[in-house]
Amino acid sequence: MPATSSSVGSGAAGAAIFADSDSRKYRYFDPKGQRATHYEDMTVDVQPDPERYLIQDWIISFADGKGAYVKQNTAAQSSNWHAFRAPDQEWERTHYQRQSKIETMVQSVINNARKSGTPKTFDKAWVKILQTQLGAWKHAEFGLGTSLMQAQRYGYTQMINNATLTNSSYKLRLAQDITLYLAEIGMDLPGWDDELGKKTWLEDKNWQGTREAVETIMGATDYLEQYFAINIVFEPLVGEVFRSGFLMQIAAANHDFITPAVISAAEADYERNLANTIDLMHMLANDETHGAANRKLFQG
Repeated sequence: MPATSSSVGSGAAGAAIFADSDSRKYRYFDPKGQRATHYEDMTVDVQPDPERYLIQDWIISFADGKGAYVKQNTAAQSSNWHAFRAPDQEWERTHYQRQSKIETMVQSVINNARKSGTPKTFDKAWVKILQTQLGAWKHAEFGLGTSLMQAQRYGYTQMINNATLTNSSYKLRLAQDITLYLAEIGMDLPGWDDELGKKTWLEDKNWQGTREAVETIMGATDYLEQYFAINIVFEPLVGEVFRSGFLMQIAAANHDFITPAVISAAEADYERNLANTIDLMHMLANDETHGAANRKLFQG
């Protein structure tokens, strides 16, 4: 067990016994597996917690006396928030590397397609769908990404915040990819209107349910409620259906082999985000002390 501020009254060397306290490698936490991963080395206990190593309590607090991070930011409860480890093992460097590779792939696909005149072969009805429906969808992705960006500030550990923030980054990247993709192929298609997507998002009655769901998630104040709503509820019912069930399935029949490539990375994104979410919710639902209350909370 890691030393805690309640069990150690001094910050002097040798005052506490913890994992690897007698080792030159100085690993001060208990890894999830037999050996600590690079991901764990870079994330575990990076975010301070007075209950663990911040013996002097919070260095900076809010005006009402609350510390920088508080457990009350979510209705869910845990006996040990620090036990969570994201299955995708993602931290800053690996995240930037993956995002860079995706952007390189997407830009390469678009450039090569435009050079060969591919957008001009799209079915005319499909062009209208891209302008209106895909143009509207980028607003949904942006809204969810913005919601998660806000949510990640309130997680109690770096591991939870990392998983939430990378989820946000993936959403915002996709919204950006769609925006740039539509703008670029629009230069090759006479009569293209970049404003149709926004108009559809704001005015088309078929999109108002999705818009309401996204804006409701954005307005939530519980960060785990936002994380749960996006990956457990919204994505399976709406996101996956639109991206994979519609765009990626129908595009080829309309002579469009570009859109599936641009959207495909989002499917891999969601696999990672869903795995992280399920692992966190499973940990909370099976918590020895708070599991029953958490299960009731998740069931609404």
